[in-house]
Amino acid sequence: MGNVFPGPEWLKALDQKLNSDTKYAQIAKKWEGDILIVIEPSGPITEQLYYYLDLWHGTCRRAEILPEIGSMKPAFILRASYENLVKILMGKLDPMQAMMTRKLNVQGSMAMMMRNVPVVLDFVRCAREVTSRVL
Repeated sequence: MGNVFPGPEWLKALDQKLNSDTKYAQIAKKWEGDILIVIEPSGPITEQLYYYLDLWHGTCRRAEILPEIGSMKPAFILRASYENLVKILMGKLDPMQAMMTRKLNVQGSMAMMMRNVPVVLDFVRCAREVTSRVL
């Protein structure tokens, strides 16, 4: 079957990749901040999905699908339609270009995000490498 985005197997594979990839560990060794990815309905997705990742010094301490945001206050909230996230994962849309054109909305410290572009890009590389199929 493979790792179908979005799905629990995909998130588990991403968690494992982030925790075993030596390149990511080196690039992200100073990163401190959790991320909530909000997948907006489009295409085959009919309701909002919430993917939470607690990223800390080159590791992923927690990765889970949440039923709702609740009172959570992550360092970053990344919000995009399913279709735009698929374009990013398939390499058809550059993540930085997606941020600049608001196809990927980022809430949180843009200064921190911009100081850590290599971390962002390597996170996306890891996500691409574990994505074998999309819905």
